[in-house]
Amino acid sequence: MQKIQDCPIVGARFGNLDKNAEVGGSTTNSELNTKLRTAVILNNTRESECRVPRVTTDRSDPSPLSPNHSDKHFQASIVAEKYLLLDQVEGSSLYRCVDINTQEELVCKVVSRDCHTLISAHYRLDSHPRVSSLHEILVGSRYLYLVFPKAHGDLHSYVRSRKRLREAEARKLFRQIAETVQACHRNGIVLRDLKLRKFVFADTQRTELKLESLEDAVVLEEPESDWLHDKRGCPAYVSPEILKAGAHYSGKAADMWSLGVILYTMLVGRYPFNDSEHASLFAKISRGHFIIPECLSSRARCLIRSLLRREPSERITSEDILYHPWLSREDRDWQSRACDQLVPECSLYDDED
Repeated sequence: MQKIQDCPIVGARFGNLDKNAEVGGSTTNSELNTKLRTAVILNNTRESECRVPRVTTDRSDPSPLSPNHSDKHFQASIVAEKYLLLDQVEGSSLYRCVDINTQEELVCKVVSRDCHTLISAHYRLDSHPRVSSLHEILVGSRYLYLVFPKAHGDLHSYVRSRKRLREAEARKLFRQIAETVQACHRNGIVLRDLKLRKFVFADTQRTELKLESLEDAVVLEEPESDWLHDKRGCPAYVSPEILKAGAHYSGKAADMWSLGVILYTMLVGRYPFNDSEHASLFAKISRGHFIIPECLSSRARCLIRSLLRREPSERITSEDILYHPWLSREDRDWQSRACDQLVPECSLYDDED
């Protein structure tokens, strides 16, 4: 355990964390005290000797931390004499951290100081109830430490544990996702790497979703001009137009395709395009052929087809999606038939490269 000494609290506060928030049980008081005592012993450790997560300063890669390529030699660190930075959250680029004074458990993202796009995106949407708000930003000589409230699990793990969601529950959760994407697009933000794992639960009952962070998002200089050319995204969620060599594409339309993959997976329990080899997977995505089980209601099938259209201009937009009958009205009389499909435990399709 080592202490990061170059990180005074000079960042901006975005709001107070709920004082009654329940502290997770993953770090007990005795474990925390042991870690803190060890940190005190190493209080005089020089900055050059400190172990921190590997962070790239390459401006072309706004995603310097990979949950599947974490630093096995990472050691817990004290940041700004306030937060104890712990291990990486499973399936996420965030790290667990504990407020030393209150022992509240939060999460922290470590990025290079030149990661301006991520900060700008959070500034634009900080007050939105469906986006995790920045609790605090700590500015070090080399890194920024973005502190967020702790979540109660991610949507991918939840769907996997349930096999699939009933339409009534999926509708309530997906409506929140659609509202989030709509708010981002209205504020000139393209999310790019949309997937189930990006949405986390804000409550223990797992009824309220929030976007975990705006990592990989693009802040548009002109909100109406969303043409992108870089290739980013999770393989299972990537849209056909992104796979075309050298092609520019609409970032917002690509987000809508990813929403279609999310909705399909929530309702069916598997990805619409699935293959163990990337080349075969991308070939299936490019053809745009998928099968929707008859156990879904006609309105649900309609919305999925409206999102998973090969031609980007034919997809439903974030402005219109909330008016779709499946989201705007309840199917009280619909009785779903059994669909026994599983979301993969953890596959290459959920990698963040």
